[in-house]
This record gives sequence, structure tokens and C-alpha cells, in this order.
Amino acid sequence: MNARLRLVADRTAERPADPLHEEPGPGAVRCLGLYAKLAAGVTVVTARGEDGPLGMTVSAVTSLSARPPLLLACLRDGSRTLAAVRARRAFAVHLLREEQQDLAGRFASPTTTAAERFAGTDTRQVLGVPVLAGALAWSVCLTEDVRRYGDHHLVVGRVAAVHVGAGRPLLWHDRRFGALTDPVPDAAG
Repeated sequence: MNARLRLVADRTAERPADPLHEEPGPGAVRCLGLYAKLAAGVTVVTARGEDGPLGMTVSAVTSLSARPPLLLACLRDGSRTLAAVRARRAFAVHLLREEQQDLAGRFASPTTTAAERFAGTDTRQVLGVPVLAGALAWSVCLTEDVRRYGDHHLVVGRVAAVHVGAGRPLLWHDRRFGALTDPVPDAAG
């Protein structure tokens, strides 16, 4: 091996194993700063696991299409909830009320077990999927597609059942919970 090839090979061996360092563009910390400024409704995604209900707090959920009715949720790679969504091909999305910060935190905690997340919650089955009572709105979706992008998977679900209640949504912005300050009509949409 000549000296030039050896130098390139040595530099490659010294690079950190973190794939975020190898990506072009701004660093992960700067991007996370940008993402923190995106305001989002706080949702909990649930699915039926082999040993019972699973769920996680998700802030990246959006409508995708009205015809057919499709939702898109971004679930963290390696999560048990994502594995259940893939295996069972169904999941529920719950838009939380502004007073449900504790529930959002419980479902977001990496140290909280599935049983602890669901403890004390009023849960029922809709199309075989655990649905949390008391959410501002919920939908049960049949999984249409799952694709990995970076450290998350985009999950597209066809809305099969939906409920919309009255109230105000819990929001996530700048790494903390928030609420709307303008009055919200009480009529369900």
C-alpha cells in the first residue's frame, strides 16, 4: 500500500462511529434546536403488544390525506410500540388535552414500564387496539406503510375509527408543554 492510500485509510479509522458526524449539513445539536421551535400537539400512540398494551408519547404526528383518510406518525427506531405496530398492523393516535401533561410524561419516560404507563388509565379496545379514554381526540388506524428515515420510522395509517371531543390540546414547544391562549370553541369538529 503506498503512503497516500495508507494516510486515507488511517484517517478513516480515526473517524468517530457516530453516523450523525458523517452526514453533510449542520450538526445534530443545531438541528435539534430548530426542531424544538416546531410547535406540535402532544399525542400518545398505542398498540397491542404480545404481552399487553404498549404506548409512547409522540410529537410528530400529522394528517396526510382526507381521501383516503391517512395519518402519519414518526416513531423512534427500536421502540416496542413500533414493533407492535409493525406486527399487529394497527395502532391508535390520541391527541391529549392540556391537562394531561402527567400522562404525556409517563408515556414519554424511558424508565416507565408498559404496565406503569397504562396503570390507572381508563382503556378500552377498539378494533383490537388499546384506546385511552379522556383524550381530546383519538383515531384507530390500520397500518398502510412503515419506512425508516434516520433514527425514526414514518408510519402511515388509514383511519378506521375516530372520536373528537371538546376541549383544548396539550402542546409541545421549545422542549416544554404549553397551551393555547386564545379561546377555543367547545363544539367538536
